[in-house]
Amino acid sequence: MKKLFRTLGLSLIMMTAVVGCGVSKGKTGVGTSSDTSVESTWQRVKKQGYVTVGFANEKPYAYVTPDGKLTGEAVEVARTVLTRLGIHEMRGEITEFGSLIPGLKAKRFDMITAGMFIKPERCKEVAFADPEYSIGEAIAVKKGNVVNIHSYRDISANPKVKVAVMTGAIEVDYLQKSRVSAAQIVTVPDQPSAVAALQAGRADVVTMTGPSLQSVLDAVKDPSIERVMDFQQPMIEGKSARGYGATAFRKEDKDFRDAFNRELQKLKESGELFKIIQPFGFTKQELPGNVTAEQVCTNEQ
Repeated sequence: MKKLFRTLGLSLIMMTAVVGCGVSKGKTGVGTSSDTSVESTWQRVKKQGYVTVGFANEKPYAYVTPDGKLTGEAVEVARTVLTRLGIHEMRGEITEFGSLIPGLKAKRFDMITAGMFIKPERCKEVAFADPEYSIGEAIAVKKGNVVNIHSYRDISANPKVKVAVMTGAIEVDYLQKSRVSAAQIVTVPDQPSAVAALQAGRADVVTMTGPSLQSVLDAVKDPSIERVMDFQQPMIEGKSARGYGATAFRKEDKDFRDAFNRELQKLKESGELFKIIQPFGFTKQELPGNVTAEQVCTNEQ
């Protein structure tokens, strides 16, 4: 009989432990989906008053200045949005670009502010906010554009036109796929050298991404060179070469992403977004327009 009581007592203890474990799971957020007591990232950062952001120390998107300040296009957009959401401090977590998404998913930081391009394969891993900028290719010519170049197709159509481009840059591939001949492509070691080739008459056109070109032109300050503002973006394999960059959140943090989007939209409508990104080499050509993250994720932009 004593053995029977001991057995029953042990069974009751085990049942109590199992029930106790079930309650504990609910409180720590690994219980059923009906449990509403779990604090979201959005709730946490609002309460603590700061957010940790992942970045890759890449200009002009997110980088640390010599005096230790975290800044850049993506950082300053996020800083303005977060301030309006009542979060007044950003703490940076630097990492390699390829480790940003794994780091976000591993909760090393709360969001990615690295000017990351929205791509369908990345959309499977993170929840992107709507685009805060768009980047396409850009060209510069001698003032007056006497060669009448407004696209890569125009370069291809005129065998006498030569275009300077940095060795290894994606633009080499874009030019080739736009049927620009190898004889027309003047490769140079870096972006300033491309502009120097244009200045010296060794090339009629120079090409690189919009912000990069604007940055070089701002540094050179040569009035004899002008950016072609009505440049037509190349279509590569049926798709525009233009890319869209945005802040990224964890998939489960869509409430945080949605709050961010609401304030971002206000910046777009007021024109303040352009004022924020302009100091980092972005022009009105790099504004994202009304394109949404969902459209880019599904290739519908």
